[in-house]
Amino acid sequence: MTQPSPFGNLLREIILAGAMIGILVLGLWAHTGSMPPLVVVESSSMIHDIDGEVGSIDAGDLILVRDSSFESIVTFAEGSDSTDSSFGYEMHGMAGDVIIYQKNGDTGTPIIHRAILRVEASQTLTPDRTANEEDNNTKHCPNGGTWDSNSIDQDGELGTCILTWNVPGTNVTDQERITIHFDGVNAGHYDCKRMAHANVEPFLVVWDWQPKHAGIMTLGDNNQCSVDQGGLAVNGSSGVHSESGVAGPVRSDWLIGVAGGEIPWLGSVKLMVSGTGTNDNGEVSPGTQYVPESSFFYLITIIVGILLIPLVLERMLKRVIENSPEAHQIKLEQEEFDHSSEE
Repeated sequence: MTQPSPFGNLLREIILAGAMIGILVLGLWAHTGSMPPLVVVESSSMIHDIDGEVGSIDAGDLILVRDSSFESIVTFAEGSDSTDSSFGYEMHGMAGDVIIYQKNGDTGTPIIHRAILRVEASQTLTPDRTANEEDNNTKHCPNGGTWDSNSIDQDGELGTCILTWNVPGTNVTDQERITIHFDGVNAGHYDCKRMAHANVEPFLVVWDWQPKHAGIMTLGDNNQCSVDQGGLAVNGSSGVHSESGVAGPVRSDWLIGVAGGEIPWLGSVKLMVSGTGTNDNGEVSPGTQYVPESSFFYLITIIVGILLIPLVLERMLKRVIENSPEAHQIKLEQEEFDHSSEE
């Protein structure tokens, strides 16, 4: 009988491993509805504990990306408002959903931050439909308002001039500018985890904000109330930037998905392989800089466990088989056969 060649064995193992990975990816795709179904967390902007914890989002975690509609996203404001139907809804340690989106719809590393509030159009005016797409706000909205190319106007067409705003989950309705104190009285309590001084409050304050357009304000749980939409929304915020500038409120077409389940620690392998440096979009990749030290311990434990478990199971299975009645009977028959052969 011809023995299989070492190359044949290697090829078979590679095909088997590839098939298993393919089945896993397809299963995750079917479960989440997104492709890719997982993202690796690179930064510390969402951590709740410097040592890392299961349940919150740490650097080095893998996060399942759920394909959810923009309208179904629950914001912190809604999840922390006792009069809202979504009151009590939490994901990853706090009220509201965590979303994954592209800054201003541009290419680059996606942001994974919490949805804080949703700004919606209240009163609108029909824009000047003769204006070109690249024209400024005054051209589109000669009678006032903020030009929003993605919102539906009262005439049923895409694009409108927004005069006033609503923020679900708060008392802001039909307001030209948005001011909200997340102090637990006027809205749900959002702790900034910072010292209060001068004009800096210990809770989140959105102050006199006129949004660029309708959408969702976002914030990293560990960013001490420095919202992604910058200082025009919340004093002192640095914002997140793309080639188009500071991120505006997240639109539906910027949304990649909603953060689902967490697979802790395993994403650290990808960060170790990619290392630090600058990616193709000019963004700095931090590598494992923000990965909690405990994550490496748990990762090594998992790897050692994966290597040892098959060996332990093989030894246990071998012992079970050797001690089985069938094995004992075979041994007796073999001894009888050997004895008769000697005679």
